[in-house]
Amino acid sequence: MKVCNVCGDPFNRIDWDCPTCGASPTVIDGYFSFSPEMAAASEGYDAIFFAQLSSLEAKNFWFRSRNHLIIWALKRYFPKVQTFLEIGCGTGFVLSGIEHAYPQLTLFGSEVLVTGLGFAAQRLSKATLFQMDARAIPFVDEFDVIGAFDVIEHIQEDVKVLEQMHQAIQPGGGIILTVPQHPWLWSERDDIGHHVRRYQAQELKMKVEQAGFKVVRMTSFVSLLLPIMLLSRLRSQSADSTYDVMAELKVGRWMNALLEGILTLERTVIQSGGNFPAGGSLLLIAEKL
Repeated sequence: MKVCNVCGDPFNRIDWDCPTCGASPTVIDGYFSFSPEMAAASEGYDAIFFAQLSSLEAKNFWFRSRNHLIIWALKRYFPKVQTFLEIGCGTGFVLSGIEHAYPQLTLFGSEVLVTGLGFAAQRLSKATLFQMDARAIPFVDEFDVIGAFDVIEHIQEDVKVLEQMHQAIQPGGGIILTVPQHPWLWSERDDIGHHVRRYQAQELKMKVEQAGFKVVRMTSFVSLLLPIMLLSRLRSQSADSTYDVMAELKVGRWMNALLEGILTLERTVIQSGGNFPAGGSLLLIAEKL
């Protein structure tokens, strides 16, 4: 069901005209906007990163490896999925991977900054895209699975976001999350990226359960590269030059291939049932109770 973003009443209609109050969402740049006051600027993210990421993601070891892990998790834990929403879809790189792997899926993507939707639309052929604040998802019992990939660490009210996900998921559905891990890895990269936190595993699990979910799998990833990550963060803190937030991702062709190969080995362990206790990121899969 849809939820009117003016009066808050739920309704079942093809269009977005609320039968109770007659309101309909604002349209910005051709996309429905459910939080228009945030569409141009947000405290949680800089729109300037969209252009940089759109040219980097498809060839970069980290984004490619994360996509493979997400697609595997979707197939493994939600084999009957029919509808999928990605919150904070950015340039559409994850959604495009899911679209290719799941051509039968009905896909939706949201972004708080409408600028990102333009980049996402260039990558996607059939996903429905809209602008919204993740703290106010305008749906009830609507989606089989909702994903948020390196998103909720940007939002102070992360439990509110998780509760909204719970509301928007159909009974029997669930969520897939990835987040940055380990507060001791905090660096200028996190500050420039507008992160509110890096998670501890039990902190994330507790918040997900508090929102009404049952955690069915949680593991660290980017684990085998953790020493390299730590060294990179320490070097950036001691550097005199202006910090480049994308520097960790800008590696040469052969190094990129080597790092992707290491993460492929790591993913094989995860897919075989192994869990890593530490790593640069966390993967969490949970079901709606």
